[in-house]
Amino acid sequence: MAWKNHSSITEFIFTGLSDDPHIEALLFVLFLVVYLLTMTGNLILLLVIKADSHLHTPMYFFLSNLSFLDLCFSSVTVPKLLKDLLSDKKTISVEGCLAQVFFVFITAGTEAFLLSMMAYDRYAAICHPLLYGQIMSNELCVRLVLISWGLASLNSVVIVLLAVNLDFCGAHIIHHYTCELPSLFPLSCSDISINLDILICSTLLHGLGTSLPIFFSYARIVSTILSMSSTRGRSKVFNTCSSHLIAVILFFGSGLVRYLMPTSGSSLDLLSSLQYSAITPMLNPLIYSLKNQEVKAAMRRTLGKFLRYFGDIDQSDLHHPSSPSSPLYPEGYSPELASADKF
Repeated sequence: MAWKNHSSITEFIFTGLSDDPHIEALLFVLFLVVYLLTMTGNLILLLVIKADSHLHTPMYFFLSNLSFLDLCFSSVTVPKLLKDLLSDKKTISVEGCLAQVFFVFITAGTEAFLLSMMAYDRYAAICHPLLYGQIMSNELCVRLVLISWGLASLNSVVIVLLAVNLDFCGAHIIHHYTCELPSLFPLSCSDISINLDILICSTLLHGLGTSLPIFFSYARIVSTILSMSSTRGRSKVFNTCSSHLIAVILFFGSGLVRYLMPTSGSSLDLLSSLQYSAITPMLNPLIYSLKNQEVKAAMRRTLGKFLRYFGDIDQSDLHHPSSPSSPLYPEGYSPELASADKF
């Protein structure tokens, strides 16, 4: 491996988001809150979808997988960012950097495919409602998710191979807060033109392969909406699709800017990375819960179940029967002993 040929480089140094300790302290608090909200929001969404039988549909099956991906995606970069914000020296080992590149691509790539699958699901539900159950069978949904993971894994392996074959001749400062392939290219002393071309082609293929199905699905959905005579029906369909569209715009917009624009270490690079790796995973559960009446109703039902469950426990503690046959006997009282005393 080319990395082994330069044993003097055992780690990289991040420039991070700021050099000012006071700003870093504020950023630590900010991103700690972002990370906790991301974990809490996505875990609650997973719990509600699992607990409420009304949400056991293909749409929410994909949404639960999206929440799981957001948990993973955020955990790839944000914990390391939080650690570095409290450290004087922001370093990462070569192996750790390579692992971060891989996991960023596999989680982001799977999420892109999953957003495409969700668009197809909305197309099937809105444009072919009578055949929806046959089109989006449980087997097909599971197969689509597995295909998403498989294709993203294949793409991630290709990207990691590009990183492995880079030669570094002393430069080890990454002008970023995390390891991403575009940030590693400026450190290489070898010819990166082929690597750059492969990265751009891979990003374009991945981006077009996932965004085109979204575009065509929504083109058919818009056509169906315009043909509806009921204003209420249009509003309901629009509310169902708007959450997904917002998630698509946030994710694809920042991701394509990061990987198709020239890397400069500028604020735009940092903001686009923060957008799709930290902010979007936090916003997704809010977007899908605040704009979705079914999710809000399921949250109320699930909360009601928990409250009733703990209420029943409290009541059973207050009225615990001393005899399994009758709750009226006082503690220590036995009907058999009482009858014996009479004689």
